[in-house]
Amino acid sequence: MNWSLVPQQFITGLLNGGTIGLIALGIVLIYKSSEVFNFAHGHMVMLGAFLTWWFAGGEGKGDEFFNLPLWAAVIAALIVSMLIGLLIERLALRPMTGQPLLSIVLMTLGLSQLIEGLVAITFGVQPKSNFPAPFSPSDVLVIPFPGAFGDAIRLKYTLVATFVVAIVVALLFIWFFNKTRAGLAMRATSENHEVARSVGINVSRVFGLSWAIAGVVATLGGVLLATLTGASLSLSTVVLIAFPAILLGGLESLGGAVLGGLAVGLIQALVQASKLIEVRNSAEIAPYVLLLIVLVLRPEGLFGQKRIERV
Repeated sequence: MNWSLVPQQFITGLLNGGTIGLIALGIVLIYKSSEVFNFAHGHMVMLGAFLTWWFAGGEGKGDEFFNLPLWAAVIAALIVSMLIGLLIERLALRPMTGQPLLSIVLMTLGLSQLIEGLVAITFGVQPKSNFPAPFSPSDVLVIPFPGAFGDAIRLKYTLVATFVVAIVVALLFIWFFNKTRAGLAMRATSENHEVARSVGINVSRVFGLSWAIAGVVATLGGVLLATLTGASLSLSTVVLIAFPAILLGGLESLGGAVLGGLAVGLIQALVQASKLIEVRNSAEIAPYVLLLIVLVLRPEGLFGQKRIERV
């Protein structure tokens, strides 16, 4: 372990983990409301990034319909993503109500490939490195820290900003689910669909709202990632990092998803500061190793609820 790199990697890992946690939250939301594990969420993240890039002017060659400032482009992309989420639920998933769960999961896998194909046809397969960002890559926050490499921790303003936005948005959504009428209806639906119907909750509307919100969360996650790496088809693979975060925190815990994201970001960063980085793909493997350990000791995850079924 290179101890002089640990402070830098520790903070960087936590900052990266905020975005992972936000993306994981979107998957947990769908699962809580409909018990469907959405394998298309990573591609919704990628789609949101490309939509924002397009609304912000695309390649900037003057032949685009839009050339909006970043904040306006994000709002436009959020609206479109919300509508796409509603359409997915209404046209693809609602007709499958009552079908085996495996069929619905396979539908989300098919949707992921459909989204990737449409994005490739519409925007091309080349990465978009000119994604608009609020700060320049050279804007760096320097925090004096004796003992760290160079006696300071250096953080890009963009990375700090993405973390702050991710955590604030995640907390707002958690507040929404716990305090608002719509959020409480979603929680009731997640507990028992039939009981929710019996007390007058429109379960179909709740499902639609869940997918609309998931589209919004996915787009926000895509924008935060793209400000760091640019928009590309490979953004969809972030879901592979979000999976261990979800299961670590507990499959039905919104707060657990965020904390799981922080844990995944942290462990990846610490592995990069250790000799384990010499092992190929060790930073990607490490969260799954931690996940296996946690699931052996606590199968429901760190913050999940143990279910007891009466026979």
